[in-house]
Amino acid sequence: MKKKSLFYIVLAAVMILVSSCGQEEYTKRDGEFYDTFDTHIIFSAYTKSEDEFKNYFKIVKDDFTRLHKLYDLYNDYEGVNNIKTINDQAGIAPVEVDQEIIDLIKFSKEEAEKYSNKTNIAMGPVLKLWHETRTEGIKEPEKAVLPSMEALEEAKKHTDLSKVIIDEDKKTVYLEEKEMSLDLGATAKGYATQIVVDHLKKEGVDSAIISAGGNVEAIGKPLDSDREKWGIGLQNPIAVEDETAEKLFDVVFANNKAVVTSGDYQRYYTVDGQRYHHIIDPDTLMPGDYYRAVTVVADDSGTADFISTTLFLLPMEEGKALAEKAGIDVLWYLKDNSTVSTPGMDQMLKNKGARATDND
Repeated sequence: MKKKSLFYIVLAAVMILVSSCGQEEYTKRDGEFYDTFDTHIIFSAYTKSEDEFKNYFKIVKDDFTRLHKLYDLYNDYEGVNNIKTINDQAGIAPVEVDQEIIDLIKFSKEEAEKYSNKTNIAMGPVLKLWHETRTEGIKEPEKAVLPSMEALEEAKKHTDLSKVIIDEDKKTVYLEEKEMSLDLGATAKGYATQIVVDHLKKEGVDSAIISAGGNVEAIGKPLDSDREKWGIGLQNPIAVEDETAEKLFDVVFANNKAVVTSGDYQRYYTVDGQRYHHIIDPDTLMPGDYYRAVTVVADDSGTADFISTTLFLLPMEEGKALAEKAGIDVLWYLKDNSTVSTPGMDQMLKNKGARATDND
């Protein structure tokens, strides 16, 4: 899902927190783990007791663990029908699954219909070729190659989203062609993060932040005496290649928002001196080449995850139109290391004058 480089994004959301707390009844507490969604998850919350925090942290870890197993397309788990199970039964039989799988697939299909088919969860056959070739290229860089265009074009024939069949009454999912497979990498982690956030709110959490790789979501506001907003750091793409560069290029200040970044520096390999990342355009079958990164701020982490990937694959003017239609704010980090942002995003950026103490 995301590489180690994204650790700086997730860590930034925590590092920017102030340890002391102006309200004596609350203390900021942190917990972290790294065994779900192939990323480092950090949870911070203001609670009145250590036991209260431990209860919330258990919810976070248990939910992410359960959802990871459901949305996993690589591994089997005893007693669990997951995305891999659906793929294994493609062209054979419908698979009965948990409601959270049906909800995620429905959400992904609806978002594609509403906004753009640039993010297509039926792209599994194409993405599998890239994944396998990239994995081998990372393992043996001197032998790194690109997947053949002939193989990619053949795989593309089996990416029709309309052939992903959901039977809500029977709670089954069926892929009509045996060559088909699902890959929910563009939506699963964001969608899972939103499920966790909604669960925490239901349990009474009113001041917390979750950082799951490039997906960060804030609940309420920090309970410091002098801050009104959470600060979420945006990783500097240059820092991946230059250790002397600043780790962050900006900070987003926001409450009750999801902040999600898609970038070309998160998972990639190099062939003949050129970088090839993991965000594949379904039209060209090659990695998107417009930007270094796209950051989206939205009310919902699933939507932010879907749209950040989509915007990464769209030219600027189409992206601006989509952002307006979706009612979300965006920052585009261009290949010349300049940035373009929506007016709403400008009001949240440190480099544009926003501060954690702003009260609006």
